[in-house]
Amino acid sequence: MTSGGAPLRLKKRKEFLAAARGARRHAPAFVLQVNDRRADAPVDPSGAAPARFGLTVTKKTVASAVRRNRIRRRLREALRQGAALSAPPGCDYVFVARASAIDLPFARLLSDMSAALAAPARERRPKARPASS
Repeated sequence: MTSGGAPLRLKKRKEFLAAARGARRHAPAFVLQVNDRRADAPVDPSGAAPARFGLTVTKKTVASAVRRNRIRRRLREALRQGAALSAPPGCDYVFVARASAIDLPFARLLSDMSAALAAPARERRPKARPASS
């Protein structure tokens, strides 16, 4: 978190793609993608790097721009109100919103986000591909 209380944001496409390759956690209103930066970067003796967050609401999921922006505002506010505090430092988190995020009660959205951030990460299994001949 920054001194103003807002969580640090992911801004570059490369950061979002790295999170997409990482672990995932599913909830009714979103999918959480996690990239553990601690494995990529050398250990910082002054402490772990802070957690960073990104939000994605696609046109494919929610066609209306008004609804997409409302979902984005709800997710951002849930992070500000404390969900970000349960995130372990040194990781990047991307919330990929689902259409149900707009109708979910805010308290439930906040608790789901906190629970997903606090849950231990499970690595993705590699895709089983048939042997080529």
